[in-house]
Amino acid sequence: MPSPEERAYPAHWEADVVLRDGGTARVRPIAPDDAERLVSFYEQVSDESKYYRFFAPYPRLSDKDVRRFTHHDYVDRVGLAATVGGEFIATVRYDRIDEFGRPAGDPADEAEVAFLVRDDQQGRGVASALLEHIGAVARERGIRRFAAEVLPANTKMIKVFTDAGYSQKRSFEDGSVHLTLDLEPTERSQAVMWAREQRAEGRSVARLLAPGSVAVIGASRTPGGAGRAVLESLRAGDFAGSVYAVNRELPGGQSGTGPEGPAESAGPTGPVGCADSTGPAELAGAPAFRSVREIPERVDLAVVAVPAEGLRAVVSECGEAAVQGLVVLTDGFGRDEQRELVRLARSYGMRLVGPNALGLINTGPDVRLNATPSLRMPERGRTGVFTQSGAIGIALLDGLDRRGIGPSSFVSAGNRADVSGNDLLQHWDEDPDTDVVLMYLESIGNPRKFTRLARRTAARKPVVVVKGARQRGSAPPPGHAAPATRTPDATVHALLRQAGVLMVDTFTELLDTGLLLAEQPVPSGPRVGIVGNTDALSLLTYDACLNDGLRPRPVVALPGTAGPGHFGAALGEALADTGTDAVLVTVIPAVPAELPGTARTHEAADPPQGYVETLAEALHEATVRHEATEPAAGKPVAVVHLAMEGLEEALAARGLPSYPTPERASHALAEAVRYARWRAEAGTPGKVPEFEVDEATAASLLTRATDRPGHSRALTDQDTARLLDCYGIAVLPTLPAPDADAAVEAARELGYPVALKTTAPHLRHRAELGGVRLDIAGESGLRRAYGELTATLGAPGELRPVVQTMAPRGVGTVIRGTLDPAIGAVLSFGLAGTPSELLGDTVHRLVPVTDKEAAGLVRAIRSAPLLFGWRGAEPSDTAALEEVLLRVSLLMDDHPEVVTVELDPVVVAPRGVTVLSASVRVAAPGQRPDLGARRLPAY
Repeated sequence: MPSPEERAYPAHWEADVVLRDGGTARVRPIAPDDAERLVSFYEQVSDESKYYRFFAPYPRLSDKDVRRFTHHDYVDRVGLAATVGGEFIATVRYDRIDEFGRPAGDPADEAEVAFLVRDDQQGRGVASALLEHIGAVARERGIRRFAAEVLPANTKMIKVFTDAGYSQKRSFEDGSVHLTLDLEPTERSQAVMWAREQRAEGRSVARLLAPGSVAVIGASRTPGGAGRAVLESLRAGDFAGSVYAVNRELPGGQSGTGPEGPAESAGPTGPVGCADSTGPAELAGAPAFRSVREIPERVDLAVVAVPAEGLRAVVSECGEAAVQGLVVLTDGFGRDEQRELVRLARSYGMRLVGPNALGLINTGPDVRLNATPSLRMPERGRTGVFTQSGAIGIALLDGLDRRGIGPSSFVSAGNRADVSGNDLLQHWDEDPDTDVVLMYLESIGNPRKFTRLARRTAARKPVVVVKGARQRGSAPPPGHAAPATRTPDATVHALLRQAGVLMVDTFTELLDTGLLLAEQPVPSGPRVGIVGNTDALSLLTYDACLNDGLRPRPVVALPGTAGPGHFGAALGEALADTGTDAVLVTVIPAVPAELPGTARTHEAADPPQGYVETLAEALHEATVRHEATEPAAGKPVAVVHLAMEGLEEALAARGLPSYPTPERASHALAEAVRYARWRAEAGTPGKVPEFEVDEATAASLLTRATDRPGHSRALTDQDTARLLDCYGIAVLPTLPAPDADAAVEAARELGYPVALKTTAPHLRHRAELGGVRLDIAGESGLRRAYGELTATLGAPGELRPVVQTMAPRGVGTVIRGTLDPAIGAVLSFGLAGTPSELLGDTVHRLVPVTDKEAAGLVRAIRSAPLLFGWRGAEPSDTAALEEVLLRVSLLMDDHPEVVTVELDPVVVAPRGVTVLSASVRVAAPGQRPDLGARRLPAY
């Protein structure tokens, strides 16, 4: 029988999902108080759909049916509903199938499943989403297979099952199609789920960015308020759709009139001006209404600028009017109020940008949407821009505009309570109008999902990110909800870089890198040609390239009086050089021929009129000629210039990026080279190897170890060794040495030479504190070492000494696996010892790790040369080390009960590796991030 805890309403099954058309629905368990909703829902289902569900005419539900479909034990009988606006739009139910002959207390692992979707909601992907969630519920309750009977004519439901990606069997029996689905997730089912997630979330963003109609709620009569500013921006930008103003104080409906009251800045409390007593009310040239429900057409997007206390009522009105999305400019929310706001918006099927948002821009010629308080519409470009900060968003748009780059679309999401950077990546990944993505983030709600999406997008287009609140002690602004994470921000940065994200440190670097990638081809390598008319600036550029890991070629020095033709010819030769992958041009005004104070022979210090334009054109023509002769050999060109007024604008007009310092140009180019290298390597990602492991024994051990709920706990040394042995990882045995005689007996059993070491937590892995004695060759030496150890560090009971066989000499390393609630399982590697820890010389990869990634881990640390024969030493057996890394990754991936694995140290000898010490912590498995049924993040 189900326990009382199992019979209780399972709130953790509740989830918000994005459907195929971009709208949202709430999935939740059906409860006894849903009887009226169920009856109402059933009345809206066609007779044909009822027939498909029950295989017979079934016009209405009896009282017995209603009770059966609303009362569940949440174990053997479970019903879920998809709701919009609180009303059912679809239901799914499973009933565990009793099997005769099964032992008592051993429940069946198969259930019958059936769906019913309201006819007007079919085609939105509701059934597919419900199948994912009822499947996750079933697995949680020990059900491994679903059985379904479907009439042959019900092709839509058959397609839901067959397209899910699960392993399945299909047969035709007694006039119906019998389907059996294995609910164990497969690579294909995961791919199907992620593809649906991308289409749905991308579509939800596309609906926000390309609305057919926009209402500004809270637009005031007095210029200057946020709502009024957005209304004027929409009109000034020549938005292609309909624009409406909404202000609840407009008397008498659309055509009402009234005395003008005091002006207001942003809320809905001030009066709206009317054209006259008989014509429609207007505000800034837009028709004005008291409520969004009075607008004669359905509103796709509502921009809301009302005081926080009135926002809930506005969101409800928008939901009842079937508005598709909201942009909330209002700030001043507490976390609880913000959660309630998102919950309310999603319950009506709406996505929400904000609160505290700046707004949206879409420069597409068929849309021309500027739903921000910024009156100026940016020029059309091919860069997608996402920012959480309105101030940073304004600065980004201004910086891009000054350098000749416009956005394809722009989203400033403020607190990103709902729509986040993940959603925008889903949209921009397949957006044909976006070539580069720039993002300013203050928090990452789901780092693992962001990493997955960024990796996919970066394979086709660069993703450049700068993140605020990185340092210890700093935190995102209030309202930026993100799950707690134990992983340092530096680790998150490293994981994102490994996913192809260009993580830059400053706002300036974000602009500089974005500018180069938006205007120029990606370099094929790090070799940089330098052409310039000044030795000093060219040498500074040369040094900057070296500092950034580039490989500068010898400088091509032009005379100080070089004209545009000289620059163009030199650039053309540098581009034609097969030994260069990119070219940096350095330019300063020509130096006077005479020293100051003497008669000047010419005015070369001041460029002649038209010189700047002529120079920009000469450089542009050189790049065009190269592209025409070698279209496949794209080489980026950037210009470093000093004191050349007007050159930046002239170059920007011709698609050539320019920088005021060599360091900025070099750093942007280095990021582009890093991206090119990552993209080349991403084409051959490697494989996750398969090893012979004893997974059944490991699972049994972990089940016993996690049978008690609560916090994580450490396995005993014996269980740790057994678990690791199941995965082919041997830990060098140790024997306890509570006194000197026990130590001698242990050494006789293990065989000399031995090591004596303490296992006390405060001394473990701290060799510098004297808790380890090595290469002890005999009994006298062991007794002497034991006495010294206890005399120096404390009594044996405190030290917990052990004796261990000496391992072959080699390089000490550390392997760690960690399960983070926000990121998932992460594998880390570094050398053992304080210097490595002090310098942070550790690298990380998300689990599961491929063979190529394991090799990369070993080679990515700065101290890697110690493993490869530094200063004539014999190289270590890195192949054996990589295998241990892969086996730890497999253990973490197979068993979510494993919270941490630490092998410290792992000694890598010229032949073989030895694990000297290991520890494992386990906990009852929870929901792993980015796995299971797709759902929007919690509020």
